[in-house]
Amino acid sequence: VPAWAATPLPPPTRLLLKRREGVAAEQALQSCREEFRQRMERLAQRRQQLGQREEQLRDVTLKFDAFLKASAARQERALQRAAEERAAGRDAKAARLHRELEGLLGRRERLAWRPPCVSLLSLPPLPGAAAPAASQPPAAAQFQDVPAMLAHFGALAGARAALAQQAGAGQERLAQGWARLRRYQEEAGSELLRTKGELAQLRAQLGATRQDVLQEESRWAHVQGTAAQKTLLLGQVRLAVLNLFQLATKWLEVPMDVALEDTEAQLDTVLLCIQDLAALCAHPPTREPRPRPPRLPEATTTRPMRPGGARVPLSQE
Repeated sequence: VPAWAATPLPPPTRLLLKRREGVAAEQALQSCREEFRQRMERLAQRRQQLGQREEQLRDVTLKFDAFLKASAARQERALQRAAEERAAGRDAKAARLHRELEGLLGRRERLAWRPPCVSLLSLPPLPGAAAPAASQPPAAAQFQDVPAMLAHFGALAGARAALAQQAGAGQERLAQGWARLRRYQEEAGSELLRTKGELAQLRAQLGATRQDVLQEESRWAHVQGTAAQKTLLLGQVRLAVLNLFQLATKWLEVPMDVALEDTEAQLDTVLLCIQDLAALCAHPPTREPRPRPPRLPEATTTRPMRPGGARVPLSQE
């Protein structure tokens, strides 16, 4: 193990490292805040788009329900009108046929009635009248309405054929209407299924977005907690730097011309003081001998001598 690995770092170096860590943490926190803000803006835009899409789908669903109800009402009215028309047509046709039948029965009764036949031969001849010829054909008045009756029956058959043709055309139109209605119902059902699928997909996306929002909120709470811890640590570091600065300036008698909020200048001052102390410890100054004053000879002194050879102080002379 190298010796420098076990040697602890000096306090200024540790303070600088803490300061760098604090700056890096502040930058990372700022970048996290910016990223989270952008992500929240995107999530808000996405949520707004999903809300608009959901409103559109709700409107489409309501319109489609109204369309289905209107189609069902129209179908019911058409069926009711067709039933009423068929019933009215049947009633009118039955009444007309009944009237025609009554007329035909009355005509048949009129045609079936014959007056009693009176032979002209059995009648006595009138005076002065000529005798009837034997070759004269009998009267055919009872057969004069048969062609008219046949023509009437032909007209009735034609009317019946026309009515049958009209009924067939009506049935065909009704079948076409039913086919169109079934096609409309199938299209409406497919559209409704597609709309329900889109609605389910949008709901799934909304759930995923809400889950992302919850995750981002938890992440933001974690970032805020980390930021609070880093802020507390930064405050402790600043307080430690201030205490160290005050101690260094007090013991080394350095002028305190640095503001209390300027942590960088305080740290630089402490670092300079530590460097000066380290330089003094590494290269201590050598003391030069001071020149002593020359000693005067004893003969040249003028102060009186005490008994025993001691001189009298200047204050007592």
